[in-house]
Amino acid sequence: MLEVECYCTLVRRSARALTEFYDIALAPSGLRVTQYSLLRAIERLEKPSLTLLAESTGLDRSTLGRNLRVLEKAGFVVIRPGIDERTRIVELKPQARHALKVARPLWTKAQTKVAAAVPAQARQYLRTLTKAVEN
Repeated sequence: MLEVECYCTLVRRSARALTEFYDIALAPSGLRVTQYSLLRAIERLEKPSLTLLAESTGLDRSTLGRNLRVLEKAGFVVIRPGIDERTRIVELKPQARHALKVARPLWTKAQTKVAAAVPAQARQYLRTLTKAVEN
């Protein structure tokens, strides 16, 4: 029987390698790539609700909550009540804005290196794979 490489294992290995690459690149900012990504999403959405933030990042509410608690404890975000008792709003604190300012050029440099090494066709395959398994 022909042994076929597991797609899941391959993608997870690639994700770990990319995460490590970006984490090393962002180290001078004090942020990990997961934190950078979440802070950028909050910045783009301008005081999003937890629901909107979860939808836009593709994170479930419990994972988002754990990640936000880490950012809150680090002094990067504040979570405030929203328009009703069920809603919570996430806001960036000045420390987060400073960290993003430091991290942005580091991320851009890392992104440029990855883009140069990964053909556009491979990125499209990743998008196609993601869409196929999400449906």
